[in-house]
Amino acid sequence: MHKILYIGNKLEKWDRTPTAVDTIPELLRNEGIFIKAISSHQNKILRLLEMCLYCLFGNYQKVVIDTYSTQNFIFAQLCASIARWRKKKCYLILHGGDLPNKLKSSGNYVTNLFRDASALAAPSLYLYDRFKEFGYSNLVCIPNAVALHLYTFQKRQITQPKLLWIRSFQQLYHPRLAIEVLENLSDLYPESELCMAGPDKDGSLEELKKYVNENNLKVSFPGKLSKPDLISLSKDYCIFLNTSNVDNTPVSVMEAMALGLPVVSTNVGGMPYLIENEQTGLLVPPDDSKAMTAACVKLISEPEFSTQLAKNARIEVENFDWERVKHQWLDLLS
Repeated sequence: MHKILYIGNKLEKWDRTPTAVDTIPELLRNEGIFIKAISSHQNKILRLLEMCLYCLFGNYQKVVIDTYSTQNFIFAQLCASIARWRKKKCYLILHGGDLPNKLKSSGNYVTNLFRDASALAAPSLYLYDRFKEFGYSNLVCIPNAVALHLYTFQKRQITQPKLLWIRSFQQLYHPRLAIEVLENLSDLYPESELCMAGPDKDGSLEELKKYVNENNLKVSFPGKLSKPDLISLSKDYCIFLNTSNVDNTPVSVMEAMALGLPVVSTNVGGMPYLIENEQTGLLVPPDDSKAMTAACVKLISEPEFSTQLAKNARIEVENFDWERVKHQWLDLLS
């Protein structure tokens, strides 16, 4: 049996949003795959050191590496270089929605990193198509997965804006836009409220809390919640907001679709590959609070449309059920 090393930022235990390395290895172990997942060090230097040491001395035949477009891109570069030097098969999982811009602005080293990988696994057709445009042929599309049996579809009665936002508080995801939408809606619907759940990553949370308190807005910040708590929390809300400036196919949006929450999202990155506008959700331009507000008003004023939108979204997200997606993972690693 092949031994597989999975490299990523395994930081859920430090109150960070779970990523693929927190979930996929355990699901694959349940399918009989021998897989080691690292690293869970909170300190970036220690985390990178452990990743490199495992790549250099670990007993494995294949390495899977979560590859992002932000600062942690260097983790993937170093680990892939070591694995390639050891003549191990290397699979890069393309998570960063801004990776296409990384390709445009980087030199041959980055080009070779992706070209020499045994496979590039894109969790969305967006990244698959962008990399294909750059001439890469070692591509496979394996979508982000959700365990659908955990998510019960709930028909919503949307009579007033009760907005839900779930993400890490980070400028990349533009959480301030959700606050702006709430302020706009409060002029029309005084009982409007917003819940923003997730961990703070760059100080954005404290800035928003200060603004909310100063302006006496109806916003709650429950912090990072467990999956069961998030599912339970969602029952009290009727519209899901995704405000990102850069995105791929976020699991939080897929979960909202599974739960019956109509989604209003910025039309960036992989979102139009996940959501068909006015069929499975509503897409609006990025950083446009008026457009996002108008989309929410449409959902409130057209209840039959909102109900059908949510039903269509649930059908669409069934394509991302782990029971379907797991076969693609098994084929990749076999």
